[in-house]
Amino acid sequence: MTRSAQDAPRAREASRLRVATYNVHRCRGLDGRTRPSRIARVLREVGADVVALQEVLSVTGGRPEEDQPRYLADELGLEMQFGAVRNQRGGQYGNVVLSALPLGPGHLYDLSVAGREERGCLRVDVRLGERTSLHVFNVHLGTALSERRKQGPRLLDAVIRGSAELVGPRVLLGDFNDWGAVLASLLAAHFRSVDLRTHLRRTRTYPGLLPFLHLDHIYYDEDLELTTLVLHRSPTALLASDHLPLVADFRVLPRANGARPHVADGSAPASGTTAS
Repeated sequence: MTRSAQDAPRAREASRLRVATYNVHRCRGLDGRTRPSRIARVLREVGADVVALQEVLSVTGGRPEEDQPRYLADELGLEMQFGAVRNQRGGQYGNVVLSALPLGPGHLYDLSVAGREERGCLRVDVRLGERTSLHVFNVHLGTALSERRKQGPRLLDAVIRGSAELVGPRVLLGDFNDWGAVLASLLAAHFRSVDLRTHLRRTRTYPGLLPFLHLDHIYYDEDLELTTLVLHRSPTALLASDHLPLVADFRVLPRANGARPHVADGSAPASGTTAS
């Protein structure tokens, strides 16, 4: 994957999309150094049109690199939405969506469970054309099985149920912290899942150097056709975070008139802003 972020399509009607999910671990690499510039290099290597990032830290008022969402957006020339789920280290911590295509407002769904770290799902609507949007749900779930059992139904409520205001394909991706069948069985009735075994020579994604767990997932609607799947393992990526980017190429299929809308409701506005 050598396509740069600047080469990502910006046409009015996007029919092919590269989407990636990447837990950047606060931009702290395996060498213990916090280097947002290194994450930016990895994202340039990936060249995705839409990127869902987890574990991103925003500390404003200091060096530009400390506001990681804004820094990455500015470095790559991408639009940005940041959904903060909690305060951490003098700033805010949460999920980010970066996009080479125009973004609508962000909506943050609270998936927190009492007694555990705050968690959330950031929904951002990516404008593919004048009448078409891709609804991106960027997820970071809890590490405890009991926690995810509570979060799964709430996630489905956010993505599936509600009003009929949203029309267009959905992609649900992120660090689910789930390597079993708890969430997969819930989501299978509503989404297709990328099959690592079919596209990769491995079935696990974490940790990057020696994967033994499948934590990073991508689920998508039937309006999207998966054409390529890559776990990006460049030398820079292997050092930049404990996770690796999971990258999917999709073709957006034509939608028949009167096809069912895709719905998300019960959200709050995201706390970030869209980068210019």
